[in-house]
Amino acid sequence: MSAAWAALALAFCAGSRSPGQDPPQEPEVELVQRRDVPESMQAEPARRALERSLAWMLSEQNPDGTWGVFVPDDLMELGFAPETFYDWNLASNFLVLLALMECEETPERRAALERGLRAACEKRLPIRGEDWDNDAMWTALYATVTLTRAAADERLQSEPLKPMIQARGRDYAAILRRNQVIEGGWGYYDDPPFTHRPKWATSFSTACVVPALAAALRLGWIDDPSIVQRAVRYVDRCRLPNGAYEYDLNPIPRLQGGEHINQVPGSLGRIQVCNWALKSVGVGKVTDDLVREGLERFFDEHRFLDAARMRPIPHEAYFANAGYFYFFGHYYAALVINTLPAAERESFHARLRPHLVKAMRENGSCTDFLNSDYDVLASTAFLALAIDAGLPEAAR
Repeated sequence: MSAAWAALALAFCAGSRSPGQDPPQEPEVELVQRRDVPESMQAEPARRALERSLAWMLSEQNPDGTWGVFVPDDLMELGFAPETFYDWNLASNFLVLLALMECEETPERRAALERGLRAACEKRLPIRGEDWDNDAMWTALYATVTLTRAAADERLQSEPLKPMIQARGRDYAAILRRNQVIEGGWGYYDDPPFTHRPKWATSFSTACVVPALAAALRLGWIDDPSIVQRAVRYVDRCRLPNGAYEYDLNPIPRLQGGEHINQVPGSLGRIQVCNWALKSVGVGKVTDDLVREGLERFFDEHRFLDAARMRPIPHEAYFANAGYFYFFGHYYAALVINTLPAAERESFHARLRPHLVKAMRENGSCTDFLNSDYDVLASTAFLALAIDAGLPEAAR
């Protein structure tokens, strides 16, 4: 027995380490393959990536002309009203249509555009799904953006599309008029006491529709100029001295320091869409220098958007970034780049393209939040629009 204990003690001593000795290093296992992302990208490889995304969109169109499904298809979001899934998907359909309008035309894309536009105009109007949940606003916002663009498109002025576009455009403009908060913006939730006209809005949801509202006024879809003026004023009042835009307008801005959402790293997408909206309607205080500063901050702090992309809980990332701001922010970065002098644009677009292409799947689609149909559709449409906005005419 003593011999057995002695052997065990010798084995233990042989395997033990002296104090201060480093443990043996396990070989590293790369769970996710790293991808080399260049600092800039020329237009041609981005154009080829765009072709893949557009091909995916055409392949995913349903027989009735729509895209995606209008019911829940992911267990992660079952706390929302059932109506909300209809609203989100219809909003994403309008984004896909906007991408097909803006990108280079082919016979297949033209056919998909016309079928999809008819289908979207024939879908019933969205409604508020719950007392607190008013995500129908996303449909109204991007329907207004897309339909004002369609009303100006010479390809879409024949029967039956022209009257459909005009009628539905007026319908969605009326929804926006009824849901504009007292301060002038639009949001997608409401707080107690719940009221017919909501009381909460955000800078970015308001900004995304401001230029389209100006177009709707010219088209006669709205007849009250104060609707546009109040929306512009709402976005402008969200500007903060640090260069960020407040998430939502408050009498005393919410800026508590640290990793707050209203710090610049938490406002990277909002800076782009708000600068673009205000500059597009002639707000003089948004100068070229201010746009350049916002873009430089976008690239300097881009790691916070990277960290948020694909996180499944809204606002869980640093500075309360949410994954679904990734492609939204890059699209409006591309648009605000195009408000700068022409000679400056390519250098900014070249820096933007790698952050778009790196997030694409092999089939041309992409997503930044969940794998629900509506989010894949919206993400891919935003990506296509952002790449297209940066292509010189020779590359289209």
